[in-house]
Amino acid sequence: MKRTIIKIDENKCTGCGLCIPNCPEGAIQIIDGKARLVSDLMCDGLGACLGHCPEGAISQEEREADAYDERKVMENIVKAGPNTIKAHLDHLRGHGQTGYLQQALDFLKEKNIPIPDTKEVDVAHAHFEGCPGARTMAFSEQREDNAAEALAGKRPSALTHWPVQMHLISPAAPHYQGADLLLAADCVAYSLGDFHKDYLKGKTLAIACPKLDEGQDVYVEKLKALIDEAKINTLTVMIMQVPCCGGLLHLAQTAAAQCKRKVPVKSVVVSLRGEILQEDWV
Repeated sequence: MKRTIIKIDENKCTGCGLCIPNCPEGAIQIIDGKARLVSDLMCDGLGACLGHCPEGAISQEEREADAYDERKVMENIVKAGPNTIKAHLDHLRGHGQTGYLQQALDFLKEKNIPIPDTKEVDVAHAHFEGCPGARTMAFSEQREDNAAEALAGKRPSALTHWPVQMHLISPAAPHYQGADLLLAADCVAYSLGDFHKDYLKGKTLAIACPKLDEGQDVYVEKLKALIDEAKINTLTVMIMQVPCCGGLLHLAQTAAAQCKRKVPVKSVVVSLRGEILQEDWV
């Protein structure tokens, strides 16, 4: 399968080993004086190690790789003791990986291994140790257009937080709690001229491409966490009129059907020329 995974530039790597304690899954080892990714199965691709390489030798790439295996990871992690187990569980929780977190907890229960107290991650204030592009941030309240901006033809962004890509968001982030969630296909904002004013304002955003994104089973788990744990208020799904885009609505409906809570789901279909073709509660 093709998915996001860690890439190590051997020419830049000095073998300092600073990345190793910051890989919760134990997927990196120093071999022959260089950091090596020892198993695709053990790399979740989230990039917790990225910010700890002083040479910038670690990056993320999308390539063919074995699917990440949480049970394989846990078999390795439990050997390192309770502190490593706790760090791994906190890592999964902090990245909103609720599906993998449940697999890890189930593994510990099966093996009769005590589950350490794990922190409830305050993603708004916690020290961030991953890829800078995935750092969770909430922006200040967006100001209203003033007369000068209106005359200049300017309109402020209605985006209130970062990141927005489904693989990067955390359902535990404060801005998702009790929010009205807008799940938009990547192309929608490029086609719809008044996307910010008419649809994004007042909502929290997540974006995805149902045709090109890999690992969409993770999207289902995150949407379930947003509904059941973050307790979002409503879910609006905006898609393009092209057939493949309907997969995003199907994904959202699949997640909603598996949740304990029920939330209203709205479908909005946008034409290639930026017209609203359909807007219905489904």
